[in-house]
Amino acid sequence: MSRSHFEFHRADRIGWLRAAVLGANDGTISVASLIVGVAASGTSQHSLLLTGVAGIVAGAMSMAAGEYVSVQSQADTENADLARERDELHHEPDHELEELSAIYMSRGLDAALARQVAEQLTSHDALQAHARDELGITDALRARPVQAALASAMSFTMGAAVPVLTVLIAPRETVVVATSIAALASLVVLGAAAAWAGGASMVKGALRVAFWGALAMALSAGVGELFGAAV
Repeated sequence: MSRSHFEFHRADRIGWLRAAVLGANDGTISVASLIVGVAASGTSQHSLLLTGVAGIVAGAMSMAAGEYVSVQSQADTENADLARERDELHHEPDHELEELSAIYMSRGLDAALARQVAEQLTSHDALQAHARDELGITDALRARPVQAALASAMSFTMGAAVPVLTVLIAPRETVVVATSIAALASLVVLGAAAAWAGGASMVKGALRVAFWGALAMALSAGVGELFGAAV
């Protein structure tokens, strides 16, 4: 009796995971650093809240636009390569078959078997075979600009919500410390979660993200104190 077999591969997540993690980290670090820096200059809590909200809107749109343009450029390159490959398959099918056979021979197959595999895959879907084995383009790793842009904007907003909510809850005299602690706690969780999703060390992931977040907030606070009245 045959049983279905399912394999889970972390590479299937790489497109949206990269954008989501980058967006959440950037949202937390940038907005928390902005709030800490402005708070250290002695501004009012109302101004801090406006600063945080403005940072969310501007940052989310910037992340979405930047991610879309970047990933769309990758998608354009992939589409151009596929169009060229499609044209070559139409005009030079024998040459492309030899090319595919050579790829499989370089991976360890003997000439006869490599030729047989190339012929079978070409008869099934020649463009897909060349896209995967010659160009390195697969469905799991294809550029998806809209998905990446939405993931970046949403995750940035979620990450930035932590320091903004802290401003709403914490007393004005403790807002710098409270925002820093809340942001660092959020970054630790984000770093650990991203590392877990990617199959890496959760401890290293958490410490790496927390270090850069702490450095950014410390520098922002220093700038705020230098040009304003310390809290």
